[in-house]
Amino acid sequence: MKITQLRNATVIVQSGDHRILVDPMLATRHALPPLRLLDGKRERNPTVELPAQAEAALESITHCLITHCQKGHFDHLDRAGKRWLREKQIPVICTLHDAGYLRQRGLNAQPLPADHNRPSPFLGGTIRTVRCTHGEGWIGKLMEHGVGYLIDLPGEPSLYLAGDTILTPGIRSFVTDRQPGVSVVPAGGASFDMGQEIIMGVEEVIAFTQLVQSSQGLVIANHLEAISHCPVKRKELAAAATSAGVMSHLRIPQDGETVEILG
Repeated sequence: MKITQLRNATVIVQSGDHRILVDPMLATRHALPPLRLLDGKRERNPTVELPAQAEAALESITHCLITHCQKGHFDHLDRAGKRWLREKQIPVICTLHDAGYLRQRGLNAQPLPADHNRPSPFLGGTIRTVRCTHGEGWIGKLMEHGVGYLIDLPGEPSLYLAGDTILTPGIRSFVTDRQPGVSVVPAGGASFDMGQEIIMGVEEVIAFTQLVQSSQGLVIANHLEAISHCPVKRKELAAAATSAGVMSHLRIPQDGETVEILG
């Protein structure tokens, strides 16, 4: 298995002949609105361009996964991503909740069952959804919570794509019980002008990584340094992971970097 970090939450998972695009935000730098308005910056998004190799990498995509896409969550599916998926008619795996929204926009939506405990066939293996909590309190009531995905493919370590979530007791229990071989987690500590963090930040990523018990288990941190409401820096996270003694289980790829995982 190979996982290529493109930008923010957008990654490509390669397994055999399959290339799975996750949460495509494909806009050019500063093409999208700011997500913080009161800090004096009002920087537009994304704050960086896609890496140079992105265009070539996208040519080989066979499937797409969407964790959530409504209520203005353009950092997981923007207009450029919708247009690209519509033109290519790539199969888009999604929730029942998002299927109608995606089909109205001409995408080839293929929803999974609503039951989070029910695995579905996927590329010779299985896939199931995992509940996300995209913030709590009053800010959580405004968010589109979406799902993560647990994917088991032949000859590969199990893969948990966490989606946008904080580290809840439910996520802790899931990771402790299932011990996925590879987990891709949001690490940017995103927040708006008011309210609590809506995805994991440094402390929660470290705590998540500490749940990995297998010597081969790996956590990959993304959602970093590409969106204006995500303050966590890669160097900051790496320093904290080193201090906590978990860096051997954590990867913090640069945009365009590929992490290869042996089965």
